[in-house]
Amino acid sequence: MTDTGNRLRKQLESANFDPKQYVKQLSQQSDGDRDLQEHRQKIQTLADETAQNLKKNVYKNYRQFIETAKEISYLESEMYQLSHILTEQKSIMESITQALLSTDKDEAAKEMQAAFPKETEEVKQRTLTTLLEKVEGCKNIMETPGRYLVYNGDLFEYDVDNMSQIQKVHAFLMNDCLLIATWLPNRRGAVRYKYNALYDLDSFAIVNVKDNAPMKDMFKILMFPDSRIFQAENSKIKKEWLEILDETKKNKAIKERHKKEEEPPHSPVRQDMSNNPFDEDEEVVCEEIVNLSMEWIQELPEDLDVCIAQRDFEGAVDLLDKLNEYLKDQPLTQPVKGLKVKVEERVRQLTEVLVFELSPDRSLRGGPKATRRAVSQLIRLGQSTKACELFLKNRAAAVQTAIRQLRIEGATLLYIHKLCNIFFTSLLETAKEFEMDFAGNTGCYSAFVVWSRSAMKMFVGAFSKQVFDSKESLSTAAECVKVAKEHCKQLSEIGLDLTFTLQSLLVKDIKAALQSYKEIIIEATKHRNSEEMWRKMNLMTPEALGKLKEEMRNCGINSFDQYTGEDCWVNLSYTIVAFTKQMMAFLEEGLKLYFPELHMVLLESLREIILVAVQHVDYSLRCEQDSEKKAFICHNASFLYETVLPVMEKRFEEGVGKPAKQLQDLRNGSRLIRVNPESTMSVV
Repeated sequence: MTDTGNRLRKQLESANFDPKQYVKQLSQQSDGDRDLQEHRQKIQTLADETAQNLKKNVYKNYRQFIETAKEISYLESEMYQLSHILTEQKSIMESITQALLSTDKDEAAKEMQAAFPKETEEVKQRTLTTLLEKVEGCKNIMETPGRYLVYNGDLFEYDVDNMSQIQKVHAFLMNDCLLIATWLPNRRGAVRYKYNALYDLDSFAIVNVKDNAPMKDMFKILMFPDSRIFQAENSKIKKEWLEILDETKKNKAIKERHKKEEEPPHSPVRQDMSNNPFDEDEEVVCEEIVNLSMEWIQELPEDLDVCIAQRDFEGAVDLLDKLNEYLKDQPLTQPVKGLKVKVEERVRQLTEVLVFELSPDRSLRGGPKATRRAVSQLIRLGQSTKACELFLKNRAAAVQTAIRQLRIEGATLLYIHKLCNIFFTSLLETAKEFEMDFAGNTGCYSAFVVWSRSAMKMFVGAFSKQVFDSKESLSTAAECVKVAKEHCKQLSEIGLDLTFTLQSLLVKDIKAALQSYKEIIIEATKHRNSEEMWRKMNLMTPEALGKLKEEMRNCGINSFDQYTGEDCWVNLSYTIVAFTKQMMAFLEEGLKLYFPELHMVLLESLREIILVAVQHVDYSLRCEQDSEKKAFICHNASFLYETVLPVMEKRFEEGVGKPAKQLQDLRNGSRLIRVNPESTMSVV
C-alpha cells in the first residue's frame, strides 16, 4: 500500500474521525470532479483491501470461531439450567411462605370454630342433595356414604395456553371431592347446570396464580399432566377458595390417618399343635400388620405431587425408592394395596412429565447432556426402553435441525466440511452420552446401532443433494467423499464403524457420477478425434514444455522426455497428449471414490474410454496413405500401448490392491505390426 493509502487509513481509523467534517474539508480542497473521483477510488480500494484482510482473518481463525460457538452453546445450556434452578428455588420459597401463612390461618380457623359451631353433617348432606338436584348427570354422586357439601360458588374457566375465557362454571367442594359443572344456556325446570368433571381431593394440587393485569383473582388446579385455571369474582372469594380447599384436603388426610390408626390389629394366633394330634393337616394363617402410620408414608402422595410440580424429579424418584425398599419384604395387605394404587398414579404422572422433557417439541439446545437428567430418572423408574427410544428421537431431531439450519455456501467443498463437522461431531457426542447413560443396559445398544444407520441416511440425503444432484465435477465429488470417509473413521474411537453403511448409501450416486463423467470424456475424445491432423505439438516456449513435462510426471509417466524433440517440439499429437491427461485424471478421481462395490464399474469405464482412442488409431492407420504420417501414428500408438496403459495398470493395482485384469487383456490382445513406414498397421 502506498504512503497516501497509509495516511488515509490512519485518518479513517483515528478515534476523533468526524465523517461530516472530513467530507466538508475534502469538498473545499478539491479542484473539481476528477479529484473527487480519484479520492473515491482510493477509499474504494482501501475498503476492498480491508474486506480482503477481514476475509483472510475469518478463514485463519475459523477453528476459533467454531470453538467459541460451542462454548457459547454450552454456556447457553448452563444458563437455561440455572434459570430452572432459580425457578425451583422461587417455588420452594413461595411454598414455605404459604405453609407459614396456612399455619396462622389454621389457628384462626380453630378459634372461629370454637366461637361459631359448624352445621351438622346431616344438614350439609341435605343442602348438597338440594343443590345437586340442579345439576344434570350426577344422580349417583350421593351414593357415597358420608359425603357432604363444604363450599360452592361460581367461577370463570380460562384456557391454559392463551389465557382466553372459555366458560362460566359452578364448583361444588365436598369433603372428599370437587365437582365442576357448566352453566346450561337453556334451562329445563330446576336444572341449571350440567355435569363436567369430578376430581378426588388426592388427585390434584392447588396453585395460586399471581395477579398480572388484566388476569386477576385466579388459581390453578394441577392434575398431571393436565391443568385448569379458574377466576373468582374478587380477591376475597379467591382467598376463601384457596383456604377452604387447602383445609378440606388436610382434613381428609387427617381423617384417613385416624381411621387407619383406629383399625383393630389382627394379631397372629398360633395354636399349640403339640397337644392336638388331630390338627396336623390344618394350616395356620398368620397375617402380619404393615406399619403405614409413619408421617413420611402418610404424606408421600402429596410430597410426590409437590416434587413433580417443582420439577424435582430426583427427589420424587428417591421417595419412590425409599418406599419400595420399605415394602420390599412386607406382605401385600389391603392398606398396602391402597397405598400402591395412589403411588402408581403419581408414577404415571412423573413418567409423563419426564417423557415430555425428552420430546422433540422441547428445546433442543444444550446438546446430549441436557437430556441426561430425564433419561437417568426414567431408567431408575424401570423405563430404560422408553428412555432409550425418547433419547434417540430427541437426538435425531437435534441433528436434523442442525443440518437444516446449516447455511448452503457457494463452494460445495466448504459446505461439505461444515456438514460433516456438524453431523459426525453430533453423532460422536450422542454415542458418548448414550454409553454413559445406558452403561448398565446393554440391550439398548442395538437400538443405537439402528438409529445410527437411520441418521447416516439423513446425512447422505443432504450430502448427495448438494454434491451429486447439483452436477458438481468429478474432482469436487471425489474430494467431498474423501472428507466424509475421513470423518467417518473418527467414530472408530468409540467402536462404531459406519464406513460400510456410508459406502452402501453412496454407491448409487457415485456409480451415476462415474458413468456421467465417462460419457463426457468419450464425447470430448471423439470431438478431438474428428479434428485430428496427426501433427507434432509445438509448445512455442520452454516454459510451456516444462509445464507439460511436469503434468506428465504427475500422471506417473516418467519417460516422457524421450517423446520430446528439439526446441519446444513434442513428438506426439495433441489428441493423444490430451487423452492421456484426461484419462489419468479420471483414474485418480475414480480411485478416490473407489470401494469394492465399484470395482467393475470403474474398470468398464476405463476400458470403454481406452477403446475410443484405440479405435481412432486403428481407423487412422487404415485410412492414411502418407507414409510419414503413418509412421507418426505408429509412434503415438506405441506411446499409448507401451507407456500409458502400463502406467494405468500399475496405478490401478496400487490404489485397489489387485490387478486390472480387463486392462491387461485389452493390452495383451492387441498386436502392433509395423514392417516399414509404408506398410499398414493393424490393431486387433
